[in-house]
Amino acid sequence: MDGTKEFIARNGEFTVNIALIHQQQIVLGVVYTPALQETYWAVKGQGAYQIVDGESVKLQAPRFTMNDSGLGVVCSRSHLTLETEAFVNQLDTPNLVSRGSSLKFLLVAKGEAHIYPRLAPTMEWDTGAAQIIVEEAGGKVISELTKMPLLYNKENLLNPYFIAYGAVAPNQ
Repeated sequence: MDGTKEFIARNGEFTVNIALIHQQQIVLGVVYTPALQETYWAVKGQGAYQIVDGESVKLQAPRFTMNDSGLGVVCSRSHLTLETEAFVNQLDTPNLVSRGSSLKFLLVAKGEAHIYPRLAPTMEWDTGAAQIIVEEAGGKVISELTKMPLLYNKENLLNPYFIAYGAVAPNQ
């Protein structure tokens, strides 16, 4: 379960996450939102989907550049940091949305947000299932330090700070 604080607060912003990892890479992910009764899933190389009325509907992350005005930025309801605020302040008139748990990733994968900066601690079980959903929807989730995708089944299960992007294009 991701979003323990949201679960305790009874605001419905928690998820159940299941991920399959092979050679430190996520190859399958399922995220279920009990309060909304929504299911999202992705398999490496096969796309990302949301189940709507019993049908799998393909997800597509939004296309944008970092210079665009009004980018949708989803931030943590429980973990907003000074580093996150500094990142957001570099953007041109960002539109901030606050959500709990891995719902933030899902907003990026569905095209309802462009960026999710997570410049605070998370654990592998918080991110794995949702990371592949973002990636298979055309986005990426990269370490703020290495600029590479997050790796899993490490000796230390703490994730580095990261940023999830929709289908970001190079600045023009």
